[in-house]
Amino acid sequence: MFLVVGLGNPGEEYAKTRHNIGFMAADEIYSRYNFSPYRAKFEGLIAEGNIDGIKTLLLKPQTFMNLSGNSVGKVAAFYKIPPENIIVIHDDKDLALGKLKAKIGGSAGGHNGLKNIDSQIGQNYNRIRIGVGSPQEHHTDTVNFVLSRFSKAEMTLLQERIDFIASTINELIKKGITHYSNIIGMHNSK
Repeated sequence: MFLVVGLGNPGEEYAKTRHNIGFMAADEIYSRYNFSPYRAKFEGLIAEGNIDGIKTLLLKPQTFMNLSGNSVGKVAAFYKIPPENIIVIHDDKDLALGKLKAKIGGSAGGHNGLKNIDSQIGQNYNRIRIGVGSPQEHHTDTVNFVLSRFSKAEMTLLQERIDFIASTINELIKKGITHYSNIIGMHNSK
């Protein structure tokens, strides 16, 4: 069993903000695969389904970003999902807009949602990082930047990246992070 987590903040006022790119990716995955309706449980919205025959849970924590680990930890413990079978999709302000990276483990890189997840399940989980640009490019501070909405042009580029993640998440689940990192590398170079 796998757990795919899209990070974001709950509430309409945060929809389509940079910090919610993980929610957007989760919604696209949900629409492409056969998942049950979301239900409120474990401090999140959770749906059950399968991706290429592999039982998969899709989670959108409904705590605020900095407490995402509470929801992830509860789901992982209840379903006995090891960290290496957890995939977290999140924004990364240190990557250029639209650039994708995938890795297992490592530092939270200043991302408070990841820090909280690390405190609950350790660092040995899969991460798909989606570049949302940097606060310096937009001449603003980090908090205002990650809570700002994308421009129409930015959203067009990011929607293509979200579609790519949703259409290839099965490769990560079936063949692992090294294989998936290679797929992302080829896609980034296009």
